[in-house]
Amino acid sequence: MSSAEIARRSGLSAQTVSNIIRSLEADGLLKRGETVKGKIGKPSVPMALNPNGILSLGLNIGRRSAELVLIDFNGARIDARTTSYAYPDIKDVFSFLEDGIRVLYDNHPEARHLVTGLGVARPYELWNWLEFAKAPAAAMQEWQDPCLARRLTDVTGLEVFLENDATSACVAEHLLGRGNEFHDFAYIFVGAFVGGGLVLNSKVFTGVTGNAGALGSLLVPDRSGGMTQLLNVASLHVLERALSEAGIDPQCLRRNPDDWSRFEQQVAIWIETTGAYLAIAAASIASVVEVEAILIEGAMPEQVRHRLTESVRGHLSDLDLTGIVKPRIEEASVGKGARSIGAALLPIHSRYFLA
Repeated sequence: MSSAEIARRSGLSAQTVSNIIRSLEADGLLKRGETVKGKIGKPSVPMALNPNGILSLGLNIGRRSAELVLIDFNGARIDARTTSYAYPDIKDVFSFLEDGIRVLYDNHPEARHLVTGLGVARPYELWNWLEFAKAPAAAMQEWQDPCLARRLTDVTGLEVFLENDATSACVAEHLLGRGNEFHDFAYIFVGAFVGGGLVLNSKVFTGVTGNAGALGSLLVPDRSGGMTQLLNVASLHVLERALSEAGIDPQCLRRNPDDWSRFEQQVAIWIETTGAYLAIAAASIASVVEVEAILIEGAMPEQVRHRLTESVRGHLSDLDLTGIVKPRIEEASVGKGARSIGAALLPIHSRYFLA
């Protein structure tokens, strides 16, 4: 974008914009493009974010695995490290983080001076999910430490930004995905536990506790005439349980992250039932907030995400939406790594964006 276009959009004077651009360029945050000639007036020089001007780290802590990513100023993944575990023991995760940062810095020496912070994404109230994580209560309670961010800073020497995992994924979709298409949208991420986020007036809305739009606790009808939380019936742990009951190791889903065709019988049933529950969630969201779209993402192959989105769209059409503005049901675009990328975007978003 040229200085003239920046001035027009921002409402600032051309001189003010020129001064700001020179300052940001001197700091290495912006870079010049090729001069554009052949138009009326003097040639213009487009400016862009310098991808290597700022780097950031993101850690996503999951039920069975963790991922550490290094991204550039544009949100592109530079490098990553992963680990698996039986449950998220805090000592093991801290050790993985220390080792991972050391390896990433060894692979990319410039990162030592360019990393602006560490974003950490983890499930909301992870310590309460003992049954799903199948972990010792004492080990899980360590995640309740109110000084967690400070402990992470002590380990890494970086400023730490904590967020729940689905909101982090929503941040990634807002900044790098389809956020330019919709001013107001709800975001659903189907991981081991379903979660989500909310973007209103082109801003990620987190609420007082940071858990707004989390969706996992949304009440939906169960199969026995009662009510249950959405995370109990529309999450990947439901598919894992179905595989286990069929004598199939659920770890196969992680060992085959891009192709679940071997488990088509269980996957097809899961898509149908999950789509029905997510449609109820979509109607509930739209009855409270008039969002333009609801974007579907998950830790699953693209083809499964596509089928799940179609299922939600079909089931939503079957519901009585009288008095509700029907939202578009669309696929998100960042992909299954959105939680890690979103975590890494947290320091950049906090420091360099207005909102």
